[in-house]
Amino acid sequence: MKTMITVLASVFLISSAFAQSMAPSASAGDAKRDMKLEMHIKDLHAKLKITPAEETQWATVAQTMRDSAKELDAAIDKREATINTATAIDNLNAYGDIAQAHTDSVKKLSAAFTPLYASMPDDQKMLADEVFAQRIHKGMKEHVGLK
Repeated sequence: MKTMITVLASVFLISSAFAQSMAPSASAGDAKRDMKLEMHIKDLHAKLKITPAEETQWATVAQTMRDSAKELDAAIDKREATINTATAIDNLNAYGDIAQAHTDSVKKLSAAFTPLYASMPDDQKMLADEVFAQRIHKGMKEHVGLK
């Protein structure tokens, strides 16, 4: 049940984020998304207090985030390209593709983050636990309009 709620929440969050980030031109929208992603990566780096010794592992995590964002954007762009002619079934399938891209993204991020997390001292692990719990909680609250 929790998985279903997470998937549904992700679909709505993704479609809401996409609708809000629509820009007049694709390149302007892409640049804005890239800039937001890089700001998110930098913010996460600071909040996790990544040390110089952890930079190599962090680079893998950051690249995974970038790659996943591109895959998710591709799924969203594919849906957007057919929005005016899509049937209800087409839309459901497109949302399924977006949800799957999001799910794959989370799994890839978890796999990339695991070695970094394992190498962290306990106090930094606790910090990471808090940061990720807050991000998930914040995303769910924004989804239901509680901000």
